[in-house]
Amino acid sequence: MTDRALDSIADRAIAQLQAAAPTLVWTEALTERCRRVALASDFAIATLARQPGLLGRLAADVGANAADLPPLRLEDRSDWPMLLRRYRAAESARLIWRDVLGLDDVDATLAGSTRLAEACLEAALAALEMEFAQRHGVVRANSPDAAGTNAMGAEPVESHPDETRVRLVVFGLGKLGGGELNFSSDVDLVYAYAHDGFSDGARPLAAEDYFARLGQQLAKLLDEVTADGFCHRVDLRLRPFGNAGRIALSFAALENYFQREGRDWERYAWQKARPVAGDLGAGERFLHTLRPFVYRRYLDYGALQGLREMKALIAAEVVRKELAGDIKRGPGGIREIEFLAQALQLIRGGREPALQQRQLLPAIRALEAAGQIAADTAAALIASYGFLRRLENRLQMLRDAQTHALPEDATDRSRIATALGYDDWMALLAELDTHRVRIAAEFAELLAPRERPAQPADLDTYWRALPAAGDGGALAIAGFADAAGLDAALRDFARAPAVRDLADATRARLDRVLPALIDAAAQASQPDAALRRGLSLLQNILRRSSYLALLDEQPSALVRLVHALSRSALLAERLTAYPLLLDELLDARASGALPQRTQLLAECEAAVAMANDDAEAALHALNETRLALSFRIALAALDGRQSARDSTRQLAWLADAVVAIVLRLAQREIESVHGAVAGARFAVLGYGSLGGEELGFGSDLDLVFLYESASSAQSDGARPLDTSRYHARLAQKLVALLGAPTAAGKLYEVDVRLRPDGAKGLLVSTLDSYADYQRERAWTWEHQALVRARCVAGDAALCAAFEEVRNDILSRSRTLETLRGEVSSMRLKMRGELDRSTSTRFDLKQGEGGLVDLEFLLQFLVLRDAATVPGWLAPRDTAGLLEAARAAGGVDGDLARALRTAHAVLLAEGLACTLDRRPRLAPETDAVIDARRAIRDAVKRYGLAFVRT
Repeated sequence: MTDRALDSIADRAIAQLQAAAPTLVWTEALTERCRRVALASDFAIATLARQPGLLGRLAADVGANAADLPPLRLEDRSDWPMLLRRYRAAESARLIWRDVLGLDDVDATLAGSTRLAEACLEAALAALEMEFAQRHGVVRANSPDAAGTNAMGAEPVESHPDETRVRLVVFGLGKLGGGELNFSSDVDLVYAYAHDGFSDGARPLAAEDYFARLGQQLAKLLDEVTADGFCHRVDLRLRPFGNAGRIALSFAALENYFQREGRDWERYAWQKARPVAGDLGAGERFLHTLRPFVYRRYLDYGALQGLREMKALIAAEVVRKELAGDIKRGPGGIREIEFLAQALQLIRGGREPALQQRQLLPAIRALEAAGQIAADTAAALIASYGFLRRLENRLQMLRDAQTHALPEDATDRSRIATALGYDDWMALLAELDTHRVRIAAEFAELLAPRERPAQPADLDTYWRALPAAGDGGALAIAGFADAAGLDAALRDFARAPAVRDLADATRARLDRVLPALIDAAAQASQPDAALRRGLSLLQNILRRSSYLALLDEQPSALVRLVHALSRSALLAERLTAYPLLLDELLDARASGALPQRTQLLAECEAAVAMANDDAEAALHALNETRLALSFRIALAALDGRQSARDSTRQLAWLADAVVAIVLRLAQREIESVHGAVAGARFAVLGYGSLGGEELGFGSDLDLVFLYESASSAQSDGARPLDTSRYHARLAQKLVALLGAPTAAGKLYEVDVRLRPDGAKGLLVSTLDSYADYQRERAWTWEHQALVRARCVAGDAALCAAFEEVRNDILSRSRTLETLRGEVSSMRLKMRGELDRSTSTRFDLKQGEGGLVDLEFLLQFLVLRDAATVPGWLAPRDTAGLLEAARAAGGVDGDLARALRTAHAVLLAEGLACTLDRRPRLAPETDAVIDARRAIRDAVKRYGLAFVRT
């Protein structure tokens, strides 16, 4: 099309506007602006000609702010459609003006279209609510009896307080919910209400009928075409059961529907849902309860299959209706970007709340931040999305048409290309094709089945023939030792009702996963154990199809799973009991650097924060996080990515974080009943492996509790307690919460027997009584235990005071021979009771030359030398104590290095035993023999007798 033809279109528009606004001063700048708008939109020119006052406002201030919608008064009921339609036309023309002139970017235009729809919805609903209130009253959340009486035609129910009123909630789905409404889009609405009841007017209605009528009137008021056009097209087909479903449903009915009938496409639809009119607070509260339907608590790769099915339906529609040029539904279109981001959100959003975004661009940025989309991919998708949405708006702005199809008419093509700043249509089309190819490639990559390692055909054939047929010899050929036993186990598994009754799609997944599992197990370090453990896990997840989908969609997860199952009975047990841990196999953090102390605390606190002050939910969330983090630590240990010392230290830090958080929960519960004790302080001490930062997997926690308070103090709550009982209750609550059973198991078992006077003593001690006990009555072994003790949670000042007491006790002068004799005597007693060494196996902890011998040696040296060498006092862990000994000259450099190596060897052997659920009894390898020799020699060098002669 020639420039002259475009000039002719613009000239006619200018003449039309000048005739409509003869008093307006037509400057050259205003004329040029109107020419540009005229090329882009016939609709805008027609609206400006009908509302010349709008043109004057735009000429004066370029329409930076939206106008106010005229009030919809009851006495002007017949004017409502006209007022809404003219307002919508005027505001739409303002958005076109700003978009075409470059005053708004595409995001601002989408946000403006959204705000316009919301304003019309809110105003229309408020007006209709006034009308309905006059005719039927307002809905009250009545008791069933009162409601029934009213419904039968008796006198209207007496008015209830305002808080009993029930209002309609209008949920916006799709782009309205996401705040990204395109220029001439319909609005996807679902109507709901919080409670059943009846209206309280002269002509009462049940809530269901009341809100159905109200919703129908709302749709009609916005959607119906009049002499002034329409306000907004309304689509109610996304409600439960579509056009066959009720117009408005109670929250209870909606929740029941999603629990029983909810489908994958509805998860995508409700992902963007947002209350846009009516009772917004009630709507947000309902969406919070719906979140588990949308975002599963585990990695949900099942969402991909639902997306594949939706994509297949859309592709069929594109072919049937010849929509290849459709920039929304066609290949590489807007919907593919949306689906790509939404699918990744659904897969991981339940585990990573930061991904729970309604808007697309924030969702893409969150996915990039979470490592799920590469930075260059995110940037490309954002750029392509902006291009397509701008083009989509221009297609619709031309004539206010709900279209996504590229125009066939040459004039329309030229107008759109020119208004967008392109030389011609072909230049626009070339850029469009570049974006669509990029989007289509990314989307196809997401939906493409992941490459699976080639599996031996005989294993696949063998599994599919079970339980009736199949040759178990395939297992022997694959390398399994107990082929007959595993064949029997597989046949039992195949004939189990849980397998037999699987849905077709789930069975197809199992038929892909299980041969892959057999093949991977055959190549593992312990093939038979890996397969048996894998079968137990599969048995437990068959009813949770998303876990099976994870292993099917992500073969790398299956490989890592078998690797863990083969080498760790402990991880196999935990995976089977808590399949949620399967997510960790694909978590990028699981193969990266392990979190440090502050990060561990932050992750635990974030989990508890999601519980919204629900103590039970907080414990459950905290335990799931603890399990996930300890699983991550275990994987790092199994993979050899970190030392045993680092792993045990991280487990201790994790326990520190859990104890600190649970202490806060306990304090909150105690204070809710008994109040607080003014000026009181409370602290938790960690002894043993927790204090020494060498905690094992599944270890219990040795805890001691201290407090400081005026002896006469009482709590200030409704049920006051004296300070002694108050802090005893607090300690009891802490221990109870740590050991409380949840769906994710217990947090920790707690041992409190190391407190002053042991099991006979008080559960909590004042700092003064604790210090007095340590000075006057404690045994030497209790001072040894104090070497590893540290404050793990509680009041910082009290923790600092404990440090002073500890340092004072450890720095006392002692008679060397008495100390040597008491340390040796206690070690001999322990060995006699606890050493489980045999002629072929060595007890890594209690055996001669084992870890406890080394601990006792270092404790002896601390008690011997701390009075003159303050450097002994700070470390609690073995490696730290050895370094302090070397630095102080108490142990020479060669011996310190030998003992550090010995400790690392024995600790690693012990951790490996724990991970594989074996007793900590090790064969006498060269490394173990050398470690034992180094520890025995050091014990003898310092005159200690840990073996009876």
